[in-house]
Amino acid sequence: MAAAMAAGLGRRAPRLCWKAAESLLRPGALPPCVLVPVRSRRKGPRLPEWARELSPEERERRLRCAAPVFPDERMERTFFLACTAEIMDPYVPPEGDARLTSLSKDGVKQQMQKLRQTAASQLALRKIKDHDPDFSTKTFPEKAQEIFIEAHNSLANFNKQKLHSLVTERCYPDMVRGNRYKTIRWRFLESLEPPRVVHVRCEGILNRGNLYGQVTVRMHSRQILAIYDRFGRLMYGGEEIPKDVLEYVVFERYLVNPYGTWRMHGKIVPEWAPPKDPIIKTVMIPAPDPSQEHETAK
Repeated sequence: MAAAMAAGLGRRAPRLCWKAAESLLRPGALPPCVLVPVRSRRKGPRLPEWARELSPEERERRLRCAAPVFPDERMERTFFLACTAEIMDPYVPPEGDARLTSLSKDGVKQQMQKLRQTAASQLALRKIKDHDPDFSTKTFPEKAQEIFIEAHNSLANFNKQKLHSLVTERCYPDMVRGNRYKTIRWRFLESLEPPRVVHVRCEGILNRGNLYGQVTVRMHSRQILAIYDRFGRLMYGGEEIPKDVLEYVVFERYLVNPYGTWRMHGKIVPEWAPPKDPIIKTVMIPAPDPSQEHETAK
């Protein structure tokens, strides 16, 4: 490439000299300066004095040791899994719960199914106690009920900051979805039966050491719920109509985090549960067409 440039420059040299001479005779003919592209020799890095006296192998070894080491650029991002995306091995409520007695035939079947699920729950309970020694199935239901009441009160008062500390990131969208421009009135009256733990699960996500614990608590209580739309009209329930509610609430905790707390993770709705009451919606009735009224008057 250098030879080609030299050849090209050699052809243009007489022409450039003639134009330069012409510019001296006639100053206004050409610009006062002519740019000639010249490729300079690239200079390599200068070696230090101590490197010149060494052998090539020793010089290369020392230069490698003195060179800065840059870390490899890896596409890695740290992330924190505060909760799981689903309910692990969800509890299947027996049909007719809170209606059958242990003396009936179906009630005996429920007790047998409960014994089968107890074995898996005991293994998960041991893992939870390894990370949370103060956990107990006798005292936890009362604590879970307090979390349940505070979470619903925060939802009714639209206290988002407190609600985030009481429910997981999976449960939060389910609770606040569709509540915009609505007024919620909720009260917890009493417990018809003491809450109790019916299901315990503990599994690892991504690896065995990353453990999450889930506890299902059965709550049979009496509550009042009334929902008003943005016009102030009653959509669902009533403030003077208490209802008996049977719920299976799942609570979760990130066991590896020493500062983690138990939060509400979701609810299990059995297949045999009765359907909910329909929502009363407020719709706009279109005004009558004046042309039609005029025709009917004729």
